[in-house]
Amino acid sequence: MIRPSDPAETGVLVSVAAGTGVFKPLEIDTLRELLGDYHSGEGTDGHHAVTVEDGGRPIGFAYFAPTPMTEGTWHLYWIVVDKTIQARGVGAKVLSHVEREVASRGGRVLLIETSSLPAYDLTRKFYLKLGYDEEATVRDFYADGDHQVIFRKRL
Repeated sequence: MIRPSDPAETGVLVSVAAGTGVFKPLEIDTLRELLGDYHSGEGTDGHHAVTVEDGGRPIGFAYFAPTPMTEGTWHLYWIVVDKTIQARGVGAKVLSHVEREVASRGGRVLLIETSSLPAYDLTRKFYLKLGYDEEATVRDFYADGDHQVIFRKRL
């Protein structure tokens, strides 16, 4: 089941993200802060957080929002699935849900940014498999040798 995220599960969602082994400590701290701000309503007008659960247990989430100063462009900032159940279609279901939600709010383009590091190879293949185009690469964006790869899909 996919539903709006609940403030009480912030710790669990952060743990799921940390458990993937992909995110840096700074990114995990940022996620905790972002979800805290989201649930308090601080600077997150129009933002959305959804949780996917199985048997009442959160197993993943997505966080997305309209891109400021654009007409119908949105960003998917986070999509995470518990490492123990990845590659079983859960991520595709969550991303499909996000796309429908964005389209229902007048979104026309969804952008996703990720790293070029080898740890993100499967992530980039996932986006390509689901119909996203690799739109751009910003070299040395995150750090020297760690490029930002931007994916785009017209909804």
